[in-house]
Amino acid sequence: MKKNEKMNSGSRLKIIPLGGLEQIGLNITAFEYEDSIVVVDCGLSFPADDMLGIDLVIPDVTYLKENINKVKGFMITHGHEDHIGALPYVLREINVPIYATKLTMGLIENKLKEHNLTNCTKRKVVKFGQSINLGQFRIEFIRTNHSIVDAAALAIYSPAGIVVHTGDFKVDYTPIFGDPIDLQRFAEIGKKGVLAMMCDSTNAERPGFTPSERTLSKTFDTIFAEHKDTRIIIATFASNVDRAQQIINAADRFGRKVVVEGRSMVNIIETATNLGRLNVPENTLIDIEQLKNYPDEKTVIITTGSQGENMAALSRMASNMHKKISIGPRDTVIFSSHPIPGNEKAVTNVINELFKKGADVIFQDAHVSGHACQEEIKLLYTLVQPKYAIPVHGEYKHLKAQARLAKGLGIPKDNVFILASGDVLELNNESAKVTGKVPVGAILVDGLGVGDVGNIVLRDRQHLAEDGILIVVLALDGASGELVSGPDIVSRGFVYVRESDELMDEARALLQDTMENLMDRGISDWGKIKTSIKDNLSDYVWKKTKRRPMILPIIMEV
Repeated sequence: MKKNEKMNSGSRLKIIPLGGLEQIGLNITAFEYEDSIVVVDCGLSFPADDMLGIDLVIPDVTYLKENINKVKGFMITHGHEDHIGALPYVLREINVPIYATKLTMGLIENKLKEHNLTNCTKRKVVKFGQSINLGQFRIEFIRTNHSIVDAAALAIYSPAGIVVHTGDFKVDYTPIFGDPIDLQRFAEIGKKGVLAMMCDSTNAERPGFTPSERTLSKTFDTIFAEHKDTRIIIATFASNVDRAQQIINAADRFGRKVVVEGRSMVNIIETATNLGRLNVPENTLIDIEQLKNYPDEKTVIITTGSQGENMAALSRMASNMHKKISIGPRDTVIFSSHPIPGNEKAVTNVINELFKKGADVIFQDAHVSGHACQEEIKLLYTLVQPKYAIPVHGEYKHLKAQARLAKGLGIPKDNVFILASGDVLELNNESAKVTGKVPVGAILVDGLGVGDVGNIVLRDRQHLAEDGILIVVLALDGASGELVSGPDIVSRGFVYVRESDELMDEARALLQDTMENLMDRGISDWGKIKTSIKDNLSDYVWKKTKRRPMILPIIMEV
């Protein structure tokens, strides 16, 4: 590999992933050189099953707050939630300019409007091939292909060398909208000498190439031709603008009207149309209220809910909760997506419900991925020729799979770094090593509260969900400390009280004895009384039911 003559062998570049390296989602990486930090992406992730009541998860940006004077801006690779979703929350504390391509910025602006941040946030729309100078860095946006239009890779030029960050990408020679990935530019940058490449690992376990999005055009034509007598409902990711374009094109060819259902889907299609990233033939889109004016076989519904999310439009249709659309035997439902790992059961449940309603359900061969498979990843490595390989975007097994590919292409084992979120990788052309850690973690968003629900609250929610709660209420005389009334027991989510009279009577008697014992010993400290009530009642309930409900003593003074 050629050395870049202009490289500065003094200071080292720091690459600090603040999220996104143990999971799909929460993508955010800081690049630091001396007095400058640029941040690539700022995504959210959706809560795991054990995060009860949590709406979404955002990254911990303590490191950026502590170094706010160095932070120059956010570079956003594309408009998916796992890359832009945390911006409205993070910008309140790290208010720096955002740089993104046209559609990506349009989707970011929707979020800023929702959170009343439009007027206080600087934004710049970047064209492909354009470079942004920020402090010690120059960042070039390179065209790639993905399942959303206007996806970019970044070439990050620093005095220590060039880092190529692929963003989420695939190699699509025949994209639905816009031009193919700019392989020529990757090769030109590779010739200059690239210090490191951070490459999308999502499909690193899959051999071969990811098919072009355009291959689905024939699939949709076949499905439409075979189901001329039914209404067609297609569920896909809201952000897959190219998929929506193909469905709209097929509907137009077959003389069907199109309804878009699901808030996120409506927002994205509206934004993409306004920005010229989606071409809708005239009189093709109709409002959901107009559905009743057309026969079923003349309509297509594009909807959210392809991942089985219980409040998404398709799930509500399947469970008879949708106000405007009900499913029946004259419906063909197509899942134009693969279940994200972990969502398989939810998707299967929705499919079963749809089948029960008599609908025809198609859930195979109507989707292509937006991520590169092994041969495309190898192609990029061969063009870019990086000295160091840093797999990103994926669970550990995906990162490991890409590390194997990099080694197979001749990158020495010691030059491949599988990082964890929070690791500080310092590198220049002479060497690279992990030199420390910065604070990282998941900040939980629940309603309007950001970060006010932590592990202890989650643990309590888990406890309540698994075993319920027993509330013990008693009143003590303020002057003498004598028991005036109670103890009474209120049960929620533990046992059905009307069918457990004996258990509750015995528990009350036990607490009566506990209180008499405490009074006899002259114990009036509320803390000790509460502890005794908890311990005795917990032991009794465990013996009788093998359950450990949360026990909450409430003492009133009269």
